[in-house]
Amino acid sequence: MVTKKEYSRIVDKHSGKSPLFKDTVRAFFVGGFICLIGQALREFYGNLGLNKELTGTAVCISLIFIASLLTALGVFDKIGKFAGAGTLIPITGFSNAVTSPAMEFKSEGFIAGLGAKIFTVAGPVIVYGTASSVIAGIIYFVFMR
Repeated sequence: MVTKKEYSRIVDKHSGKSPLFKDTVRAFFVGGFICLIGQALREFYGNLGLNKELTGTAVCISLIFIASLLTALGVFDKIGKFAGAGTLIPITGFSNAVTSPAMEFKSEGFIAGLGAKIFTVAGPVIVYGTASSVIAGIIYFVFMR
């Protein structure tokens, strides 16, 4: 039986040091670039004459589509390996988290594969995000009336 101390020593021995500064810079610039694309889409849809609400909706749909397409083509994973947390901007990261299992389990069919496995990564985010928003709403209701 390996103790926690021995396990930590083994992990430290076999894991490399993470280049924190380089990883942070990559995440910053890639995440910023994704935000820049979102802003460019916002300007584009605004110039088409969409109101503020429809512009936001169109930008969200576009970013979800682009992230899903890049995931399906295998490009999003390469960007993720390069940028790390920079790709976790909520809407594109969530799109990737839903699309990846869908692509992986599509061969198992629509029900047993796609339907059952599509939310394996994103499901806990939905459950705990919804639960925490309900709790926050109750706290707000009780203390902010």
